[in-house]
Amino acid sequence: MKFELQHIDTKTNARAGVITTDHGTIETPIFMPVGTAGSVKAVHQRELAEDIKAQIILGNTYHLYLRPGLNILEQAGGLHRFNGWTRPILTDSGGFQVFSLSENRKLKEEGAHFRSHIDGSKHLFTPENVVDIQRIIGADIMMAFDECTPGTADYDYAKKSMELTHRWLERGLRRFSDSDPKYGYLQAFFPIVQGCVYPDLRRQSAEFIAKQNQAGNAIGGLAVGEPTEKMYEMIEVVNEILPKDRPRYLMGVGTPANILEAIERGVDMFDCVMPTRNGRNGMIFTSNGIMNMKNEKWKSDFSPLDAAGTSYVDSFYSKAYVRHLFVSQEFLAMQIASIHNLAFYLNLVKEARQHIMEGDFANWKARMVKQTMQRL
Repeated sequence: MKFELQHIDTKTNARAGVITTDHGTIETPIFMPVGTAGSVKAVHQRELAEDIKAQIILGNTYHLYLRPGLNILEQAGGLHRFNGWTRPILTDSGGFQVFSLSENRKLKEEGAHFRSHIDGSKHLFTPENVVDIQRIIGADIMMAFDECTPGTADYDYAKKSMELTHRWLERGLRRFSDSDPKYGYLQAFFPIVQGCVYPDLRRQSAEFIAKQNQAGNAIGGLAVGEPTEKMYEMIEVVNEILPKDRPRYLMGVGTPANILEAIERGVDMFDCVMPTRNGRNGMIFTSNGIMNMKNEKWKSDFSPLDAAGTSYVDSFYSKAYVRHLFVSQEFLAMQIASIHNLAFYLNLVKEARQHIMEGDFANWKARMVKQTMQRL
């Protein structure tokens, strides 16, 4: 994987670049739709590529490991061949999912023991076998196995957790170096910065991660319960240290405003389930604000879903019709909303990139943050 930093905004730390992988190029800043189990919910691959214009999608190690399982994925020739997506894929290591199973997992030095949420069966994730699993999945970018601490963790716990993540990283890197890709193309390995909301821990972790000299780096353990301003502060602390010539990936974040604020602070890559999860519940993100499509106010509004939208659904369907679908609990409602929201997110980061290149990002961003947070 290669990264070319093309431009840095003169008034902020916002960056524009290009990531090159064996499955194609990615223009940054970029938003990556989440395809947890090998599928972006309610959206098929043709829409992702042609209408939404996704350049890279995510898969999740935990979910793919449990179902369909490694045997099926290896027989298929990896996730790209299994789901038909020909562009780049990034896989989360499963650390966040194991963190979410707090009642059904035990963390030890060797790794994380957990029970499947599907059938209760027992499993063990280690820094080594998580690399092996991601080799079989065949992602272009794989993540190190880490412990994701809650945003409310006390200092001692956060420190011990960070140190465990660092020891696991060293083991994962050894396995990554000693193993080869399975399907004839190269894979990159991203370490993850932890340290909760404590600046000294974040600096220590960022310094440790930077020394590993990997193709890119991730910032984890944010948007997990801490105040938003703390999240922005930690991004600033970390990005002062992480190398400028490598892409920076903020994991699991967030709202349009969160993304714009993080871009301003030097983040290049994002993912979040919000566009699809909130969309399935009737929340539509637009450049003018947020619409709840179940509200009575849209009942007789026959104007386009989003006159400024870039997807075909925005001009093809009216607000009144989409509201009708949600009130009637039709599956099409969830599909339309998911397609719209993903297209909006991808166009938002595309516009951010254009304004970075043109030199007026700061003014545009300030205006867009206010607009996207309004309730319509």
